[in-house]
Amino acid sequence: MNVRNRRSKLSNPRPSSAESGAALVVGMILLLILTLLAISGMSTSTTELVMAGNEQYQENAFQAAETGIERTVTTGNFNAVAEVIGAPVTLPSADRGCLSDPTRCPTYTATIRPRGASAPPPGYSLDQFSAENFEIESLGTSVRDATDTHIQGLFLIVPKAN
Repeated sequence: MNVRNRRSKLSNPRPSSAESGAALVVGMILLLILTLLAISGMSTSTTELVMAGNEQYQENAFQAAETGIERTVTTGNFNAVAEVIGAPVTLPSADRGCLSDPTRCPTYTATIRPRGASAPPPGYSLDQFSAENFEIESLGTSVRDATDTHIQGLFLIVPKAN
């Protein structure tokens, strides 16, 4: 056998019959697995983003209800005879959606309920003063139907009616 025939046999471009394309099949399976992992990761991150947004809206509703309690305590119309239902109050927010659309701002609605009279705490003249008891209920709302209700009791020392 001469050198020329040996070189042509070594550089033969035809594949041997033992090669069956297994590398292509394994590569495609690995690519499929990586694609499924990527889709799963994107789905999980999207779900977590929605959950974080819901938590933020729930916190906005909580803060709106707290604000309703605080504002009602300081400026409320306390009537010892009848329930007083306040109008819904829209709160300002730094949320971009709220700035462009006021219906997306958190709101609260406060209700003052009379709960009757009682003796004042020690230190007041029992025959000249009484304590009127009230209950304030504040319903805070935010977008995505997030709501929170807070109830606060209080009493006011008032002069007795003659």
